[in-house]
Amino acid sequence: MSRETEKLARIRAEMKAQGVGLVALGPGAHMHWVLDWHPHPDERPTLLLIGAEEALALVPSVNAEQFGAATSVPLETWRDEEGPEAALARALDRLGAPEVVALDETMRTDFSLPVLAALPGARHVYAGALVGKLRMVKDAEEYAALKASARANDKAMQAGIAALRPGVTEKEVAQAIQDAFAAQGAQVAFALCASGPNGAYPHHSTGSRKLESGDSVVLDIGAKLAGWPSDMTRMGAVGAAPEGYDEVHAVVEAALEAGMKAARPGARAHEVDDAARGVIEAAGYGEYFVHRTGHGLGLEVHEPPYLTSASEEVLEEGMVFSIEPGIYIPGRFGIRLEEIVILRAEGPEILSELPRALAVV
Repeated sequence: MSRETEKLARIRAEMKAQGVGLVALGPGAHMHWVLDWHPHPDERPTLLLIGAEEALALVPSVNAEQFGAATSVPLETWRDEEGPEAALARALDRLGAPEVVALDETMRTDFSLPVLAALPGARHVYAGALVGKLRMVKDAEEYAALKASARANDKAMQAGIAALRPGVTEKEVAQAIQDAFAAQGAQVAFALCASGPNGAYPHHSTGSRKLESGDSVVLDIGAKLAGWPSDMTRMGAVGAAPEGYDEVHAVVEAALEAGMKAARPGARAHEVDDAARGVIEAAGYGEYFVHRTGHGLGLEVHEPPYLTSASEEVLEEGMVFSIEPGIYIPGRFGIRLEEIVILRAEGPEILSELPRALAVV
């Protein structure tokens, strides 16, 4: 059984369990997960339609040959001068009228609305609760791809740390990181360098500030290698860390370790957030931890599960997610430590092989 066939079977089993009669996916991560490929998304409606018995793809003629080479799913094609309406009607007539349709929550509105208009009696839900649910648990092949991407990230992070010195700009440090990714054939997703007081902005826009002696530096970087992303945050310091840094770093490290300990199959996602946040609050820095503890990582850098204080998501073996507590003190510095882990039966396995200790250069 091919991976495509196996994934379609899993989707149909989940459709039956959830009472969904049709799944409609646009070009993006959901479609890619099923087919191991998706066309470039543009304005031409392109849909993977999965019914209870068979699947069809609505494809513009300009993409038909490539789409057909990438999948065994039958195609309903349409030409620019015709428009997609008749082809969509043929596809839906063949698949049958469902009571519930799961729509790709990330696809264009002008893809999803025609589907709903053609199914006036159907109730809609989001495919994230169905296809996304299946995507959260990674298999051995997906783990290997994410591990390889993490190794490339480790090398790029080392290049970023090596670039830290007085007088260089944040953008120059980011460029060193980008160059290291490019040398490995990885496509940069982000290279955040936040120096000194800029570190207090969790999502700082890397800029022209020059690093100074005594700065701490937040490096949050990621790239895609063979389509699979990485994400990691480490801390550096120029010459020496600023006053009070060591105490706060120790709290963040303890919070990360508490989150790691709480991450077990069967635990609720909020329990990981509760554990990490509890350490930071007990140390008196609760108001300075301003984001969730983690997010899933797979075909996308941010995807379920999300480790928030309100999430009741049950963690399962094979899920991949970040654990990244942080403390951000305005006007002084910020500290975030981030690991991407895959959840094993005995607990989380860290994908990175790079130590979390402060790198003083």
